[in-house]
Formats: sequence, structure tokens, C-alpha cells
Amino acid sequence: MNATVSALCTPTSLPAPRSSQPLPTPAQLRARLPLSVRAAASVQQGREAVRAIMRGDDARLLVIAGPCSLHDPDAALDYAQRLAELAPQVSDQMLLVMRAYVEKPRTTVGWKGLLYDPQLDGSGDMAGGLALARRLMLDIAELGLPLATELLQPLAAGYLDDLLSWAAIGARTSESQIHREMVSGLDLPVGFKNGTDGGIAIACDAMRSAAHAHQHFGMDEQGRAAMIHTRGNPDTHLVLRGGHAGPNYQPDAVAAACTALQAQGIAPGLIVDCSHANSGKDPARQPQVLESVVAQRLAGQASLRGVMLESHLFAGGQPLSKELKYGVSVTDACLGWESTSQALLRAADALRG
Repeated sequence: MNATVSALCTPTSLPAPRSSQPLPTPAQLRARLPLSVRAAASVQQGREAVRAIMRGDDARLLVIAGPCSLHDPDAALDYAQRLAELAPQVSDQMLLVMRAYVEKPRTTVGWKGLLYDPQLDGSGDMAGGLALARRLMLDIAELGLPLATELLQPLAAGYLDDLLSWAAIGARTSESQIHREMVSGLDLPVGFKNGTDGGIAIACDAMRSAAHAHQHFGMDEQGRAAMIHTRGNPDTHLVLRGGHAGPNYQPDAVAAACTALQAQGIAPGLIVDCSHANSGKDPARQPQVLESVVAQRLAGQASLRGVMLESHLFAGGQPLSKELKYGVSVTDACLGWESTSQALLRAADALRG
């Protein structure tokens, strides 16, 4: 072997498999962007209200509505203000919670969300994304709206979980032991989605696991590797989002889910995700799913306690580009605000009888 080839093959000449950049610790970011008294009260009141609904102590319908993912803080605040104005009009029948998703799970590759790429250009400014996401959530909480998000990266949860009144674990991560352990230490209600195949067994296992105490690897508020002790989370529930075989919000599917939950000793309290497979990925069909949930509740199906809507200022979706339309989703296509508000007002009227 000649000297050139030999040098190219030495371990020291190979490119590093990865590199790293320091991020602020959760404690540092929380100190820099703290909860105000008003925002803290909004978060806590939201948690208690969601718990009461999901336990069956409050007969209102939980409604988690907002963009598939947040990408423009101005548009997100615009949406939040509209939702806050609508909330008192339906508060006798519904609790409105703002969907504030800043992480986007990808099947392969693509934009991962505001937390990872706030500039929308692949630059990956995660320190900026953490600060922007927290600041935006603080601004929304100041409006008095409870907040909801999907917790995708467990290490990111500590930067945001004090702002949340509800969280979701997605269909692809409900089976993850790491996410189940994380949920067992959260002081807020959490919904586990059924698997992408439509089955609910994985979500049932997840709820039972998250209800127990755990000791697991993690990161403390100072950013140090730590063994985390959790006490278990009693406030978990199933989110029906459909599957490969089609929707699962219909009466027979809901009844089957309740039977399966009861067989495992889990109190049946369900949220229906009106998007994804339940709408056939057509956002315009989400109001039909909502109407079905309302009709089932009026017919006596008390286990249906919440819905999720993917909704933005304007209907549809758009690819990432240099010229983005204001208030239009850059991930999954959404229902527009006018259709959303009309559907919620109709649902509230129907629930009033």
C-alpha cells in the first residue's frame, strides 16, 4: 500500500461522525423566559380543567384546535387571539385549548418544526428555536389560553413542559419506552395516540406503563445526565386517530375501544383526532367527524370527552418556499379559521340541546 492510500485509511483522517454545539440548559432558558403570574395561572387552571373533563367530572367537550405545526409566530398569535375570543362564546359546552406544535415527526426527512429549524431554511438553529418556541408559548398563555403540544424529543420536554396544559404522544412513539417513562414524570394530562395500523393495544400498554413509577436515564434542569425518579402519571388517555384501514371515530369503533380499555382496567375517556386517517387526510372533512362525536355524546356515549382539529387562519397547505402565504400550514393541510369557528359554534349549539 502506498503512503497516500495508507494515510487516507488511518482513523485520524476520517471525517468525524458527528459534531456538537452547546445549548442553554432548561433552567437557563426558563430563567431567561419565565412564566408570569398570569401565564402560570392559565397553565394550572388549564391542567385542572382538562383533568376534570377527561375524568368525567366536567361534562364539557375538550377541544384542542390549532395549526398542524407552528412556523410563523405572527400568524400563530393571530390564530390564538381568535381562539381566545371564541372561547367565552362556547365555554358552557367546551374548553378550548390551543394546539401549539413545535416538533414535527417525519417518516423519512423534512422540516422538523420550529424547535429545530426556526428560519425554515435548514440552518438548524436549535438554540434560537428553543427560545422562539418558549417565547411564543408564553405569549399565547398570556391570552389565557391553555396550551397543547406533541412531545417528540424527550430532551426537549424540559424546556417547555411548564407551559403545557395537555400533551400528546404520537402514533409512532406510543410504543417507545423512553416516552412512557417521560410521561410518568409529567404533571399534566397526556394522550397516547393509537398506532398507525389503527390498533389500540400499544396505547393501552403505554397508559399502564406511564401510570407507574420509573427510574430512568434523563437530563436534569441543569443539563446534566441524571437518573430520574418519577411517581407515575394517573392522567393519561387514548386518542383515536384512525389507521391504515380507515377511521375509528364511528360508534362501533368507539364502543370497541371502550371495551378494550375496561378489559385492562383503564377508565374509558377518549379524544377523537378529527384529522389524519379519521378525515382521510382531507381537512374539509374534519367538521363531519366533529358532528359525529357530538351526535354520539348526545346519544349517551359519555366516554367521548374531547376532539382535536388541525386548523389554521386559512385552509389548505403549502410547501416551504421563500414566498410563503400568511396563515397557511407548511405541513399537513388544515381547516381554515372561518370553517373552524362555524363548526365549533354549531357543535356548541347542538350540545346545548
